[in-house]
Amino acid sequence: MKTTPIIMAAGIGSRFGGGIKQLEKMGPNGEIIMDYSIYDAVEAGFDKVVFIIRKDIEADFKEIIGNRIGKQVEVDYVFQDINDIPEGFTVPEGRTKPWGTGQAVLCCKGVVKEPFLVINADDYYGKEPFVKLHDYLIQEHTLEEGASPICMAGFVLGNTLSDNGGVTRGVCETDAEGNLIGIHETSNIVKTPEGAAVKKDETLVPVDVNSLVSMNMWGLQPEFLDSLERGFTEFLSKQQPGELKGEYLLPIYIDELLKRGEVQVKVLKTDATWFGVTYQEDKEAVMEAFKRLIAEGVYSEKLYN
Repeated sequence: MKTTPIIMAAGIGSRFGGGIKQLEKMGPNGEIIMDYSIYDAVEAGFDKVVFIIRKDIEADFKEIIGNRIGKQVEVDYVFQDINDIPEGFTVPEGRTKPWGTGQAVLCCKGVVKEPFLVINADDYYGKEPFVKLHDYLIQEHTLEEGASPICMAGFVLGNTLSDNGGVTRGVCETDAEGNLIGIHETSNIVKTPEGAAVKKDETLVPVDVNSLVSMNMWGLQPEFLDSLERGFTEFLSKQQPGELKGEYLLPIYIDELLKRGEVQVKVLKTDATWFGVTYQEDKEAVMEAFKRLIAEGVYSEKLYN
């Protein structure tokens, strides 16, 4: 069965200093984080890659990674555009930003017709979650009537924190079988000597460092794109006139479906260490992390020999 990772690479990292952080070189031979994610995905069994990008970065994107990856695996591109909205709606005057991750993934409708994975371009997830999500996507599932199978990687909170500031994480609540009950978006989680805490002004509220959190790594079936399309129409119909910042976000829509009993979400725990570039200061730590992984034999120095 064919399976595809969809890589969301349309955003610009404002906290990173305004550059296109997805295209920052991190490996010893100019590799970017996406190189390692794609390598791990192909190794896990995925056999096609779809990039979601903006039209204005297409040339740079293909030069830095797309043309190179196209020699290793089948590649396709879709473009997120603020004007790509359902018939009957118009973009409010003055709005400049696209409509969020839900709209981004919806751009893949008509291109992706197989089980697929959704990941962020600027996140390193480790090898294990790619294997777990791929294997879940190709299995047969016995679900409650009317529910569609979804899976997500559940990272241990302590493996996802930054040394350079607070982070926002979706803390997962699960049942005894590992099915998702809900995701609680929690802002400004910082490292502490005891583990982790939510920083509110000058107060630290401890949080369980072993909690499972979502890092926006989802496994979905092709029919989900039809549902996502219906959800986008519902989202736009509820927007106030002149709304300039509303976003149709993938995890929020999945949570809505979960509450309506239309999906069952399996949380696949992983002990992999996540890292990424949230702050400019994170770049050096990420480069050091890849050096360690190469030294440990996880990757060869030249990723694609």
